[in-house]
Amino acid sequence: MAGDEPKPRLPEGNPIDLLDWRRRVSDLYGSVRAAKDPAAAWKNWRTARDDLFTLHPQSPLPKSEREGFSGLEYFDYDPAARVLAKVGKEKPRRYEIGTSGDGAYAFTCFAKAEFELFGELRYLELYWLEGYGGGVFLPFADGTSGKRTYGAGRYLLDTVKGADLGMHAGKLVLDFNFAYNPSCSYDPSWVCPLATPANRIELPITAGERHTAA
Repeated sequence: MAGDEPKPRLPEGNPIDLLDWRRRVSDLYGSVRAAKDPAAAWKNWRTARDDLFTLHPQSPLPKSEREGFSGLEYFDYDPAARVLAKVGKEKPRRYEIGTSGDGAYAFTCFAKAEFELFGELRYLELYWLEGYGGGVFLPFADGTSGKRTYGAGRYLLDTVKGADLGMHAGKLVLDFNFAYNPSCSYDPSWVCPLATPANRIELPITAGERHTAA
């Protein structure tokens, strides 16, 4: 109706709690980037995530599951799952990436990451979030999806939320040991963008977070 004002949009819970969650995640990834030993950084990352999931009011875990929570499940650390990717420019293509809910999020594919993983050359598209501040987003699904990991895929980078593994020698760091599940994998009330068709690969990537329901 003409003259109607748009509805206010706020996150679930207290926005200050969300600010604190993102600050903590950003600081955590900053320590990962600064670490000299990726395996030690991964252990610290796991411990910090377990603490956030257990204690923080913005935890994606339902409150009923936080008491007695014993920690997230992961594959063993694999140094071979850490690679450096060459970033090649792509002609910008706009996507409406499907979500776990009814809607979609707008992203623009701006580049393609090229890397060798487990002896095979692979490519994954990089997306730029269309929204205030933007951010690089890298979702993917692989041969473990729906079997040992979340069926709709996992995230590796989501820089607007602090998940940023950095650069090294002019290349993008992709360490699949740090792959993690979207919030909707823990509680369907969360709405998350899913892995795009271009970023679904058959190769099983047995690194990163697992999924208890898979």
